[in-house]
Amino acid sequence: MGHLDLSDVTYHLPDGRTLLDGVSLRVADGARVALVGPNGVGKSTLLRIVTGDVAPHAGTVARSGGLGVMRQDVGRIDDDRTVRDLLVELAPTAVREAALELAAAEHDIMTVDDEPAQLRYAQALVDWADVGGYDAEAGWDEVTHEVLSVPFEKAQWRDVRTLSGGEQKRLALTALLRGPEEVLLLDEPDNHLDVPTKRWLEERLVASPKTVLFVSHDRELLARTATQVATLEPTPGGGTVWVHGGGFATYAQARADRRDRLAELARRWDEEHAKLTELVRTLKTKAAFNDGLASRYQAARTRLRKFEEAGRPEVLAREQRVSVRLAGGRTAKRAVTCEGLELTGLMRPFDLEVFFGERVAVLGSNGSGKSHFLRLLAAGGSDPEPGTVHDGAAPDPVAHTGRAVLGSRVRPGWFAQNHDHPELRGRTLLEILHRGEGHRAGRGREDASRALDRYELVGQAEQRFETLSGGQQARFQILLLELDGATLLLLDEPTDNLDLHSAEALEAGLEAFQGTVLAVTHDRWFARGFDRFLVFGADGEVVEALEPVWEVERVRRAR
Repeated sequence: MGHLDLSDVTYHLPDGRTLLDGVSLRVADGARVALVGPNGVGKSTLLRIVTGDVAPHAGTVARSGGLGVMRQDVGRIDDDRTVRDLLVELAPTAVREAALELAAAEHDIMTVDDEPAQLRYAQALVDWADVGGYDAEAGWDEVTHEVLSVPFEKAQWRDVRTLSGGEQKRLALTALLRGPEEVLLLDEPDNHLDVPTKRWLEERLVASPKTVLFVSHDRELLARTATQVATLEPTPGGGTVWVHGGGFATYAQARADRRDRLAELARRWDEEHAKLTELVRTLKTKAAFNDGLASRYQAARTRLRKFEEAGRPEVLAREQRVSVRLAGGRTAKRAVTCEGLELTGLMRPFDLEVFFGERVAVLGSNGSGKSHFLRLLAAGGSDPEPGTVHDGAAPDPVAHTGRAVLGSRVRPGWFAQNHDHPELRGRTLLEILHRGEGHRAGRGREDASRALDRYELVGQAEQRFETLSGGQQARFQILLLELDGATLLLLDEPTDNLDLHSAEALEAGLEAFQGTVLAVTHDRWFARGFDRFLVFGADGEVVEALEPVWEVERVRRAR
């Protein structure tokens, strides 16, 4: 078994601001601690300090047991790494170093093949056996059989980028959960996973004896797996950690009670400080005319000094307040009508009517065509009316047959899952809002800053869109939908990168929205707010369900 112990960890940003201030956190043997907090507060940085990728400016990190790490880029790998490279990266340090040396020695044999190269290769093989490399390969064979249904010998040279995001995630998670490391650090392990795979992850985490520190925004996963919830909270002096030991079910109420208690302690401290300050001022004035009060004046000064030295109770930054004001507007009764619509090579023909004001969740496995369906509607359907969408916001065309028609006054607003908006790249948030585009009018600096402030983005006003975090990009996309006046919201996994508070703000905004919503989601908590469920099935059929259907197999077709 293993544990983690962070003590007074402090980290400063290059511009001098303090990101983490005296963070202390203990993850005990066998505990599953969820690390949550607002986007940009420093969660990933804290994990990188634990892994040793980043050195803290103060404080210490101690642990027992080996450390296995799944980084945030897994699920989005698009470089030349092979399946073997990824599994080597996840292996214990000795195996990883021996594998890298063996690969370099093999390269020497193929390119030089002189006596030193042969001796190096022979020694690399001995070292590989000594550190348990062949045992590791046997374990990787079980991993690739489970995830990819092929042996390691066949899968090892496959490019990771040819795997879906969910396959990349599951490959890494399976390797780590099967591996020898006693302590796991998982940075957003649930992103890119469909619900059956999320349930698999939940079951494996609960059954595992490993010690786990993980970052997640999935409220259902948090509720099912976390034994403790550690909140990285922003304060005026930098982020600090508060740990709730009761799990996620009681987390929200405990956090609200704590904030109320700290606010009450701060109020009482301010009142007592004001009384002592007034007493010192009064006695100072009186002692100037009465020597008999000099001792009382000195005693009051000493009392005030000690009171101030003890310090004010913990001061938290104000609670994040993301205010989503999706207005919408009246449209035709039938917002979306599909007749014999077939997404070429994806789903069989289906008919669909979506009426004004409905909330429709689009469910199904990864790769079933859900995002293509939303992209078709975002482009105005099969025969878009002039002015429905504008250049720069229209997605790539979707091959299809049949008809998908939007009703009159229906203006689609599209939230892209991967935040891929080429028209926004290279521009700051203020520039984007100032210029305006399509149906969205340009705004002056003051008006644009107020809009950004409602989404907790005013501090990023001068940043380019592509430099924002995933959560910040998601919030900015929602703001653009609001300002564009969309009456049909097409949301593709909108909660994937949103922190807990932002996800709740989006749900509140959708509840007040006067329009129609279609959302692709694998977020079971988010799906509770929908009243219709459109399921893209494994057999290529599109059907409706009265309740969310999560146990959907992957679409059966040639890939």
